[in-house]
Amino acid sequence: MGEPGERRVSDVMRRDFVGVGRDDRIELADRLMRLARIRHLPVLEDGVVVGILSNRDLLVASLSKLLKFGEAERQAFLHAIEVSEAMSEDPVTIGPDRTLSEAAREMLARRIGCLVVTDERGTAVGLLTETDLLRAAIEPAPA
Repeated sequence: MGEPGERRVSDVMRRDFVGVGRDDRIELADRLMRLARIRHLPVLEDGVVVGILSNRDLLVASLSKLLKFGEAERQAFLHAIEVSEAMSEDPVTIGPDRTLSEAAREMLARRIGCLVVTDERGTAVGLLTETDLLRAAIEPAPA
């Protein structure tokens, strides 16, 4: 565990987040990521995390750069792919009571940019991203 009094994941995690279902289309995920300017979407089934879809997963799935698609063709292509075909299964999760140091070590060791924060039932209760960790490093803890 980290230093006594170290901040917890629940102190800085994003409680308001968007998720998608495994049967949703990649096109929807792409639009959500672009509109919200985010790089990770948890894939949820009845609130339980079953996967994670990253911006990198979208790039691999779309092949748009290789195929030189225009925007209309790219959207049509993305509409044909389900999230389940592109998502990473078995996402790395963390509990809200774990320390930020533990979270950072986990992200570094696995070379990932996001952890889904889950409760004891596996229900997604938040997201913790690299940006959240950086913000916590420069902002003082609330008194």
